[in-house]
Amino acid sequence: MCHFVLGLSLGIAPSAAWIASTGKLDAPIIPITLAVLCWTAGFDIIYALQDDDFDRDHRLRSLPQTIGRPKALMVSRVCHTLAVVSLIIGGMMVGAGPVWFVGVAFAAGLLIYEQSLVKPNDLSKVNMAFFTLNGFVSLGVFVFALADQLLRSS
Repeated sequence: MCHFVLGLSLGIAPSAAWIASTGKLDAPIIPITLAVLCWTAGFDIIYALQDDDFDRDHRLRSLPQTIGRPKALMVSRVCHTLAVVSLIIGGMMVGAGPVWFVGVAFAAGLLIYEQSLVKPNDLSKVNMAFFTLNGFVSLGVFVFALADQLLRSS
């Protein structure tokens, strides 16, 4: 559950910003919040794969230790798929323009690549997947969202 609690702690930021700017919590921001929750949980599961031996030795019940690396990676993939679907739904609910959806496709491509780097028996590319690609996902979504908003407001 720690991966999802971490996801929620980051995921509430979009809702908090929405509330701060509008004074209320509206339905369109919920899918964006869910997207951040799922994206974060997905990449945190990947990062936790490195610790499953330690977790087993110290009787910690992490997701990779509890269900194994292959199933943990599958959960991570499901989380990332849900994140992309949530971004699509959120964009539709707020009336985002085409640039937003290009940004979602960009993020989806990076997440697919991220998932392809890490294998249950080869964690040598976890840092590339976890640190580098997730930085590009977050910056990419922001840049495309900003561009979409600027183009639609001009």
